[in-house]
Amino acid sequence: MNRLIATVIAGLLAAPVLADGHAAGDAEAGAKEFNKCKSCHMIVDADGAEIVKGGRTGPNLWGIVGRQAGTIEGFRYGDDLVAAGEAGLIWDEANFVSYVEDPRAFLRTYLDDNSARSKMTFKLRKGGADVWAYLASVSPAPEATEATN
Repeated sequence: MNRLIATVIAGLLAAPVLADGHAAGDAEAGAKEFNKCKSCHMIVDADGAEIVKGGRTGPNLWGIVGRQAGTIEGFRYGDDLVAAGEAGLIWDEANFVSYVEDPRAFLRTYLDDNSARSKMTFKLRKGGADVWAYLASVSPAPEATEATN
C-alpha cells in the first residue's frame, strides 16, 4: 500500500500540471511543431511586428489564448466556426487541441450538427498541447487581447 501511494505521489510530482488540471505542453517543442502550421497561419502582434512569418490562408494566431472562436476582424471564417464562437467556444488548451486534431469532427460535436464543416482541413494528430504552449508563450495575457480586439 505504501509503495502504491509513493508511486502515485511520484507520478503527480513528475508531470507538470497547469492550474486547470491539464498537463502543460512544451513551448519549445511547440515552436518546432508550429512549422507545420505556418504554411497557413502567421503570428503578428497588435503593433504589426511579425513573430512568425506565415501564410494568410488561416487567421493570425497571435492572442488566440482565451479568444472567442471566429472573431478576428477582417478574417473570413467558415460559418460553422463563427456559429461555434457565437455559441460560446473560447480557445483554451482543451478546445484548441481537440480542434486541431480533427477540425470537422470537433465542430460537429461542439455544434451537435453532423453537417458542420471547417475550412481547416489539416489535422495535427500529435503535438497540439505543445503548439498551444508555444502560442501562449508568444501571445499576450487574455485580458490584454480583449482590450485590443
